[in-house]
Amino acid sequence: MADPRPVKTDARRHHDPAVRGFASDNYAGVHPEVLAALAVANEGHQVAYGEDEYTEHLQRIMHSHFGSSVQVFPVFNGTGANVTALQALTDRWGAVVCAESAHINVDEGGAPERMGGLKLLTVPTPDGKLTPELVDRQAWGWEDEHRAMPQVVSLTQNTELGTVYTVDEVRALVEHAHGLGMKVHLDGARIANAAAALDVPMRAFTNAVGVDVLTLGGTKNGMLFGEAVVVLNPDAVSHMKHVRKMSMQLASKMRFLSVQFEALLAKDLWLRNARHANAMAQRLAEGVRGVDGVEILYPVQANAVFARLPQEVTRRLQKRFRFYFWDEAAGDVRWMCSFDTTEEDVDAFVQALKEESAA
Repeated sequence: MADPRPVKTDARRHHDPAVRGFASDNYAGVHPEVLAALAVANEGHQVAYGEDEYTEHLQRIMHSHFGSSVQVFPVFNGTGANVTALQALTDRWGAVVCAESAHINVDEGGAPERMGGLKLLTVPTPDGKLTPELVDRQAWGWEDEHRAMPQVVSLTQNTELGTVYTVDEVRALVEHAHGLGMKVHLDGARIANAAAALDVPMRAFTNAVGVDVLTLGGTKNGMLFGEAVVVLNPDAVSHMKHVRKMSMQLASKMRFLSVQFEALLAKDLWLRNARHANAMAQRLAEGVRGVDGVEILYPVQANAVFARLPQEVTRRLQKRFRFYFWDEAAGDVRWMCSFDTTEEDVDAFVQALKEESAA
């Protein structure tokens, strides 16, 4: 019989927890309330592959946010969520209209096309947001066998440029897409930040305005890992559970995905985290606006700040704080705030930027 006593390990910290950055909200750790929920779910045995008590309870939590007809399918990550959702919405000959800057186009390694077997039809946008008129640039040729058939419009809320669609903007897009016989997918990797910015429930700009399928983000909002495909319109998809399995997104120990969403969504942790991250981005934007040579590129509406500054300043600043170029040739950078960004973090960054700009 195995010895049940705890085994001592030599695990040690391999990083300096005092180091902070503005590169990505994925850099942040796990919210303590999510870690506590994981510990609770870790006791004893539970049925595998989503037949556990936590995943069943998650369905009821999702009903409280989106209504009783929705179905939730937890998955491992954002790319997997998007690929799974888009496969379920398209035929083998289908195409997806999206902004040129959309995550599915520029940050997923071609996975929607290579793994999902669909075609992305992209549209340049000035601010990351689609409009009905922009959709029409690619929404044509349904009977042309020489062209992939436009079947889905995919929008990102909030966008890759940190901008937020209003409820009316999403409604107009959905009505236009449905009028063309197309379905609508919403990439909600940062949906909590958008809802916090708009001060409305998540349903207000999803199923309440006719979005068919949502990919709901968790990792960027304090979870260890995990996203979810939320089927808002059951008539828009078929055999989602089979598509999830075929897409290699079916977790055997799904309770550890589901309990994290429970920690976020059962009360208001998702909203607290998002509001805080958004507030830190506003503080950051206000702090850098007066710095000579710094230009803020887009409205700061969620938890991202996009700016343009001299490259030599950026390179010196990157030695003190981690963040990324967005367009290195133009000198554009992106600064992200997360649920654990503090006022002291922001103020230290602004001071460092001032010092490097004056150097």
